[in-house]
Amino acid sequence: MATLYRSLFSPLLLTTLLLAPTVAAAAPQVRQIDQEPKDASRDRVVPIRIYLPETEKPLPVILFSHGLGGSRENSRYLGDFWAEHGYVSVFLQHAGSDEEVWKGVERRQILQAMKQAANGKNMLDRNKDVSFILDQLEIWNKQHDSALHSKLDLKHIGMAGHSFGAVTTTAVAGRKFPLGMTTSEPRLDAFLPMSPQTSKGMSAADSFGEIKAPMLCMTGTEDSSHIDGNTTPASRREVYKALPAGDKYELVFDGAQHSAFSDTTGLRVGRRDPDHHPAIQQISLKFWDAYLKNDAAAKQWLQSNQPRKETTLKKSDVWQWK
Repeated sequence: MATLYRSLFSPLLLTTLLLAPTVAAAAPQVRQIDQEPKDASRDRVVPIRIYLPETEKPLPVILFSHGLGGSRENSRYLGDFWAEHGYVSVFLQHAGSDEEVWKGVERRQILQAMKQAANGKNMLDRNKDVSFILDQLEIWNKQHDSALHSKLDLKHIGMAGHSFGAVTTTAVAGRKFPLGMTTSEPRLDAFLPMSPQTSKGMSAADSFGEIKAPMLCMTGTEDSSHIDGNTTPASRREVYKALPAGDKYELVFDGAQHSAFSDTTGLRVGRRDPDHHPAIQQISLKFWDAYLKNDAAAKQWLQSNQPRKETTLKKSDVWQWK
């Protein structure tokens, strides 16, 4: 398991008014709320960042799991965007595989520290973090003194994650690991793994072949891994291939590296195409609308070439469904 790892009526004025684009409704104001709930059963704090839109009614929820060495502060471009479009976004931080892995570590030792943190125990801890936070959201949704009181539609919950967070996402979706182990979370409805990966010593078909829930896989043609040399751009695409038909989607950015899906900065991030984040935002939103808001038009949009026409996708990028 060690490798598991967005004049009033002049003709001119009249023409201008008729041709002017419709003004979209203003996006709701979004609050950021940081919480550090503690799972007493494991003596473990699970920090979260909540992106809460102004709302008078319960909204669907999206959980997000960061990659190895990340934190709840990562991928704000998604947290804000999803919240602005009617979702309560909850970004988790996982002790043991978060930023503490590399903070204070000598530069030449960081990679080794990261590899050591990509282990089975941390994978299992992450999966339990997801279930714990779902429990906590249920409690807060009922508490009158909570900022989340009656604001969560907990019958419609999505799960997303990048890298190690994609491992977490597919794990709670019901993928199988060696020895038949599975950690599915039945309260979750739809899944979006970014940079998904297979299990060492187990075929993708055996691991992902029984996942029936809606899933959108995102990767890139240069989406390799510094942690596990066996994880390649080709192996990441094995995940989608192995999924059974029915509400499954794949987005592959031509030339995209692993960092394409994050918003972290630094010398090791590599190049990032400015067209990728807008496409990720728009396509992921349609996915959530289809499966968390039961929007038939969104589902029809996904199962067509409209994403190519209406987003920043390039001709060489892959968009497919089954």
